[in-house]
Amino acid sequence: MQRPSRIIVLYNIDYDAGAGAADVVSVAASAKAVARALGDSGHHAQLMGLGGHEVLAVLDQVRAAKPDLVFNLCESLAGDARHEPTLVGLLDLFDIPYTGSDLLGLASCLYKQRTKDILDARGVPTPPHRYLADLAAIDDPSLDRIDYPWFVKLAHEDASVGITEANRVTSAAALRDRARALMIEYQQPVLAERYVDGREINVTLIGNADDLQVLPLHEIDFGAMPGDRPRIVSYAAKWDEHHVDYAGTKPVPLRGASREFVGNVERVARDAWRALGLRDYGRIDLRVDAADTPWVIDINPNPDISPDAGVARAALIAGMSYPQLIARFVEIARRRIQRRFSAAT
Repeated sequence: MQRPSRIIVLYNIDYDAGAGAADVVSVAASAKAVARALGDSGHHAQLMGLGGHEVLAVLDQVRAAKPDLVFNLCESLAGDARHEPTLVGLLDLFDIPYTGSDLLGLASCLYKQRTKDILDARGVPTPPHRYLADLAAIDDPSLDRIDYPWFVKLAHEDASVGITEANRVTSAAALRDRARALMIEYQQPVLAERYVDGREINVTLIGNADDLQVLPLHEIDFGAMPGDRPRIVSYAAKWDEHHVDYAGTKPVPLRGASREFVGNVERVARDAWRALGLRDYGRIDLRVDAADTPWVIDINPNPDISPDAGVARAALIAGMSYPQLIARFVEIARRRIQRRFSAAT
């Protein structure tokens, strides 16, 4: 049985709650659920919100509290997701132990063009891509010669931000139009990759090098999606309960899959995890084509761990209640930290 720990649940409050964006406002609800689960497991949990510009003051509060561990749920700073790795870099600087991936792991996944480069270099299958750094890149004539359909997404976002049915493109003109619109609206580069027509699989991994565990696989059931809409997980599919995409993209336990199919998916997910240097827990999304080849399309080292999110659903099928899952994350992080100190002595 775990000994009780004093844990600060650190989450970002650097968003405009009045704007009502479901993906960011949900962070506070997730933090409260994690704190309750820690309390249910016998730990002493304290919630602490972090805005954008008082980060050093909050870190002073954390250091004064001397927690055994910080449960890191911060996904941005100053309203910008690109600063997500900055916080854990500061935690490392001040020698404050925390859950989840470090600065290098978070940054490698946050900058999707670097994720692609790493996966390609390590031989992990991921769709061919083009990185469009600015509006001038949209005029590249090579875009006229690629094998459409392709898929367009923002280079520094998760939670399906910016994804609509228009992101699956079937021509160079459509790619240029959608990329231009995304760059102008979100003021950031765009990544385009070959669209993989097939099953979409979500893989949750927990642990570290010596105890990495793959939780039961889930896939997206597109059965209720109208025939005229692409089989993709849009922003509305995740966050708008009244949208047709929400009803048409139901995550369900993987079914009708052979042992070989499952083994291939798990192998590719593990290879991606190791290539990006992730820690403690994370989620890897893949598309599997008609030849049963898995292709990594996204890696999230800091996924949603709310009670109703995919990580918790996978854990439940594995026999873990939500408090048991959160307590497991604490134990995984604590063992990792203890191993580091043991190696240093």
